[in-house]
Amino acid sequence: MNTAQDAVIASRSEFHTAVRDAFAEAASVGCRELLLCDPNFADWPLGERAVVEHLALWAASHRRLTLLAEDFAELSRRHPRWIEWRQTWSHVVHCRTNTELEAGQMPTILLAPGLLSVRLSDAIHHRGQRSHDAAEGLRCREMLDAVLQRSDEAFPASTTGL
Repeated sequence: MNTAQDAVIASRSEFHTAVRDAFAEAASVGCRELLLCDPNFADWPLGERAVVEHLALWAASHRRLTLLAEDFAELSRRHPRWIEWRQTWSHVVHCRTNTELEAGQMPTILLAPGLLSVRLSDAIHHRGQRSHDAAEGLRCREMLDAVLQRSDEAFPASTTGL
């Protein structure tokens, strides 16, 4: 475990810092894939200019970003800067939903496989951890795979119509 960069998350601001730092590290170090999972992403700092800039740097090298949520309405409403970025990078962004999970069962995780994970074990009180530990990354991947297996495409980047 890389304790210099790993951290216990005990507040909303610490969660936001962990997410910001994770995007910065993914952009700096690189990783092929990012997976984000949350019931609605309302409480993530996705619309912040620095986060969007880090995502743009990260996405430029044939990457894949997967978002899993119960509902994307809050993401759309609260993070317009991210929505604009997503339209530009729609070829690397995949949004999925899992409607089979019971309320409260959707985990809150940011995973950069092989690099780091941010996971809230208690999303209400913002308790969790940011980790570079491979075993923790594997646990996060297994949780996400279980949600992905029964997920469907959702939240298109643009709508076509008349």
